[in-house]
Amino acid sequence: MTKPHVAVLDYGSGNLRSAVRAMERAGAEVTLTTDRAVAQEADGLLVPGVGAYASCMAGLREVRGHEVIGRRLSGGRPVLGICVGMQILFSRGVEHGVETAGCDEWPGTVERLQAPVVPHMGWNTVEVPEGSSLFAGITDERFYFVHSYGVREWELETNNRTRAPLVTWAEHGGDRFVAAVENGPLSATQFHPEKSGDAGAQLLRNWVQSL
Repeated sequence: MTKPHVAVLDYGSGNLRSAVRAMERAGAEVTLTTDRAVAQEADGLLVPGVGAYASCMAGLREVRGHEVIGRRLSGGRPVLGICVGMQILFSRGVEHGVETAGCDEWPGTVERLQAPVVPHMGWNTVEVPEGSSLFAGITDERFYFVHSYGVREWELETNNRTRAPLVTWAEHGGDRFVAAVENGPLSATQFHPEKSGDAGAQLLRNWVQSL
């Protein structure tokens, strides 16, 4: 049986080696690439991300990754964003008073967490909605987070013609934020599944097996 082909988008941000190894362990054939054609044609596209929102968006635009993401999604081809790779899928990010336009696949603002201690660093539980495919077979587990910013309000409106996205939430210091989203071909996690032990490995296997 042929393994699904996953392209890991190299736009100068993210724990690329960890992402590649995690995808391989999850059962995928993996290519680390800046090539738009390779990223476009793979069975799945992984968009990592670490660091500042503005610099990640600048790197993404430099390799025209935002176009690749948009074209894949318009054709129903799966994309998975991780950490800042999730954040850039929203409309905008605000850091230190500077607003940066994102990919605008989902409405919403990435902003500083309103918690006594920031960054949010370490293991945390998540609130998973019923029917989740990403979290299938995973219950009462913790995932590894490293971030100071997040999406604190889910803004996408749905209607009777479209299936509502599945939004997973987490809480840090009394502040709730989006921990994961499943929306048709587009999925994302604020936490790092590649650093989240057996639970994270199962989540990545679930995604790879869905390709």
